[in-house]
Amino acid sequence: MEPLQTAVFSLVVLAFVVYRQMRTRPALGRGLLVFGLVLTVVGVYGGGPFDMGLSVLGGAVVAVEVAMALAFGALRARTVRVWRDADGVAWSRGTGWTLLAWLVSFAARAALFAAGSALGLTSRPTAALVFAGLTVAAQAVLVARRGRALTGTEAATGAGAVPARVPASPQVARDR
Repeated sequence: MEPLQTAVFSLVVLAFVVYRQMRTRPALGRGLLVFGLVLTVVGVYGGGPFDMGLSVLGGAVVAVEVAMALAFGALRARTVRVWRDADGVAWSRGTGWTLLAWLVSFAARAALFAAGSALGLTSRPTAALVFAGLTVAAQAVLVARRGRALTGTEAATGAGAVPARVPASPQVARDR
């Protein structure tokens, strides 16, 4: 793929992921976890985040990128509303805070890209896929864990939870 095509593909993939997270979905995490791992593998296969050779500086920037991706995934997982319905099925839906956390993570990734460029590192076209894959996988694991941890009582009173008596939206019924 050409660099411009890869960049457009990355933006489309990220827009799709954010869109899906803002909709009510089962809080299983398997689909997004696999999707995140595939994005990571494609990003690494495409050359990894930076054309760094074996430099210590390049390795440090990659380590910061991995840590940032995992941290932002954990942050966004905390902003996702998770609840169980009357049938005991765990559901999740992103909030305005989730969207804000995505925007902040995009800005942080852009700042890291700029810092790497300023330090003389050349970014690969698939670098955004590595970051996106790791951050999506981390969020998926943590949201699914929250969904599994809910009991009937926690679903009605837990932080950020929606009471179990709230009916699922028509969109949820189609996703089942």
